[in-house]
Amino acid sequence: MTVEESNAPRTDDTTDGTTDGTTDEVREALAAIGATAVPTSRACLALAKAHRSAGSPRRSAQWAFAATDAATSGAGADFAAWLGADRVWRSVREQLPPAPRAARVAVLGSYTTTQFTQLLPLACARAGVDVEVYECGYGLFRAELLDPTSGLHAFAPDVIVLAVEESAVDLPARSDDPEASVEAELTRWTSLWDTARSRFGARVVQHDVVVPADVALGHLADQTPGSRHWMLRRFSERLGELAGTAAGQGVGIVDCERLASTVGKRTWTDARYVHAAKQAVALGCVPLLAQHTAAVIGAQYGRSRKCLVLDLDNTLWGGILGELGPHGIEIGHGARGEAFTAFQRYVLDLKEKGVVLAICSKNDEAHVREAFEQNPEMLLSLDDVAVLEAGWGDKPTAVRSIARTLGIGEDSLVFVDDNPAEREAVRELLPDVDVVALPREPAGYVAALADYPFFETEALTAEDAARTAQYKARARAVEVRENAGTLEEYLASLDMHADVADLGPDDLARVAQLLGKTNQFNLTTRRHSRADVEAMAQDPAWTGQVVRVRDRFADHGIVGVLLARRDGDVLDVDSWLLSCRVIGRTVEDEMFGVLVRTADSLGCTSLRGTYVPSAKNSQVAGLYERLGFEQVGRDGSSTVWTLELPAAVSTPGLVRVEVAQRVIDLRDVPSARLDDEQKVEVSR
Repeated sequence: MTVEESNAPRTDDTTDGTTDGTTDEVREALAAIGATAVPTSRACLALAKAHRSAGSPRRSAQWAFAATDAATSGAGADFAAWLGADRVWRSVREQLPPAPRAARVAVLGSYTTTQFTQLLPLACARAGVDVEVYECGYGLFRAELLDPTSGLHAFAPDVIVLAVEESAVDLPARSDDPEASVEAELTRWTSLWDTARSRFGARVVQHDVVVPADVALGHLADQTPGSRHWMLRRFSERLGELAGTAAGQGVGIVDCERLASTVGKRTWTDARYVHAAKQAVALGCVPLLAQHTAAVIGAQYGRSRKCLVLDLDNTLWGGILGELGPHGIEIGHGARGEAFTAFQRYVLDLKEKGVVLAICSKNDEAHVREAFEQNPEMLLSLDDVAVLEAGWGDKPTAVRSIARTLGIGEDSLVFVDDNPAEREAVRELLPDVDVVALPREPAGYVAALADYPFFETEALTAEDAARTAQYKARARAVEVRENAGTLEEYLASLDMHADVADLGPDDLARVAQLLGKTNQFNLTTRRHSRADVEAMAQDPAWTGQVVRVRDRFADHGIVGVLLARRDGDVLDVDSWLLSCRVIGRTVEDEMFGVLVRTADSLGCTSLRGTYVPSAKNSQVAGLYERLGFEQVGRDGSSTVWTLELPAAVSTPGLVRVEVAQRVIDLRDVPSARLDDEQKVEVSR
């Protein structure tokens, strides 16, 4: 598909429900986009304005977001282009579909944050979170947190951004006990985290400090532990460590030291702005800070992208496979070959953090497999790839097929291709898919992908490291299903096992992750944080269960969560969700059976559940009714259901279930529960 074909007039129900507005102004703007390998921010902004004039608000916003991507790179950012994109986005904002998430965000700064606060709503909208922003007065961040009469308390934030710089860190010029000085200062900052969580139940985004470039001690500073320079480095290191521990639950770190290093510290902090306006971050770097802060907030709200879809020819290797053969492609040798090797290495690093890899290539599949299996210079193997789509059809259709095979939304995909026409076809026909533009020179591929910030995650779990294998197993299971005679035969052939256990300390990160991002099988889509989950686990009124599933293809890890609170003789289901990996496998029926037995063991006489409809969970709209519940109430679009106990439970018996009820340290388990060693098999 050419760029011209992809922009033929049509009605597109996936966007605005209006004609796409292929006016002369749009055509001229598209021509400017296609003139370079990587579109400029100004070209993207012109196209955003053209689509706005043509009456296509969603496409206008899409290209305004693309302008922010193009205007933010490792070399700094175009502040004026961001302002232009912000104006376009705000002008069409009311005509756009609701963002997947919404939050009240408070920015508490130790310096002037006016420009940062202005751009943060646009940056967060790009990350899929609609935000209302509150800005505290200059340098009043501690007072606002501690004063119950402050504007911050009236605002009641969901997220608190601590936008601070190094002068706010109370470390001396020299210390005889530098480690003690650092730890004492860390206590002051973690106490702010505690205050934010205890008073507001808020998530925290902490800006790490940038160590100044101007050091009187010079290179000797690194050899002088008692110097402020050394202590600031140690402070930043320890701050990140603490954010990854129990003390930092619900805290995300923006690594400003790394961001400043990419642009140069004298670019990041302009002394003129510091002295004239108390603005620690130069105007040209404010968009970069806003973008990465939004990426961390998006990760906290489950808006991280899951899957990287990669082209092959001149993307993962140099040259055309069909012309050069598996041993003739450029990889591993020479300047270009080494650049492709470096890109493959970076892609593998993304896989290790949990990004699922897929391939979408116009090639014969047999030739693709030969290249992976026969070329010894390939770092990536087909075992690293969850889905391989190789053929001669159009790429938007292939990308859509990848999403279906993996069972994830198109808004979870990121598409990378060296061909601008292919990128434009995907961007045009699949507007929810993010598209990363690659420069003409492959040496710039790593930086182009590294500049893309929306693979951020709130935490790394064991399931993240194994994600590609799990989704690859899902793809194999889909293939088996297509060849099965009946659904029952297919499910039985999977040889599924489910381990159900009480929520334990080691499960907190994964449970919070699932609560934050699971959409399709999620009865209420309540987005509890890790701190919330831990509080539930410590409260004897709550019961929490996690479900691990394995089949003959893979161990999928924790894929199911059920949180319920005892209210008198009623067990009220707060959250019930399943990962998309196991939807449709009758695991939900087995979870229901365990839920009924749990309620009975607690002495409850009824179950209560609520269904809160969302844009993506319609498939569970009839779940409670199917399981025998009776609707007893309605609150707006939400419905309330109850089931009197005891109740007959009949499960399909296609999953072999083992329930391990164990005593854990986080809470007092009711005496009716079994010991750690007692395991009851409840399914045949």
